Amino acid sequence: QVRLVESGGGPVQAGGSLRLSCAVSRFPEGLYCVGWFRQPPGKEREGVAVMEEDHTSLLYRNSVKGRFTISKDDAKTTLYLEMRSLRSEDTAMYYCALAPGKLCRNSYLQKAPEDFTFWGQGTQVTVSS
Repeated sequence: QVRLVESGGGPVQAGGSLRLSCAVSRFPEGLYCVGWFRQPPGKEREGVAVMEEDHTSLLYRNSVKGRFTISKDDAKTTLYLEMRSLRSEDTAMYYCALAPGKLCRNSYLQKAPEDFTFWGQGTQVTVSS
């Protein structure tokens, strides 16, 4: 079993920055895909950024490319999402999630896939214009 706990969300003005953290109880042995998802108000959950266990295959949603950066610290078992130049449309509940035994795929950025079996409880990001 893997537990994930997000933190770092909050209110921010448009153009500002935030760094989200996701404390992971343990990263699994072997292959996995880990990443960030978000659910804007009234919309379905969507992928934001994902990466594989060896820090490769970093994939980003088109709307966040160049503004968001995903990273992880294996020693601290923590996943991060650095968000810059925030926009009102980035307002959402942000979740981290992990898919054991899976390669990261572009399709993961379209919606929250069933492959991600472990999820955090979410942290709210609210961007005001």
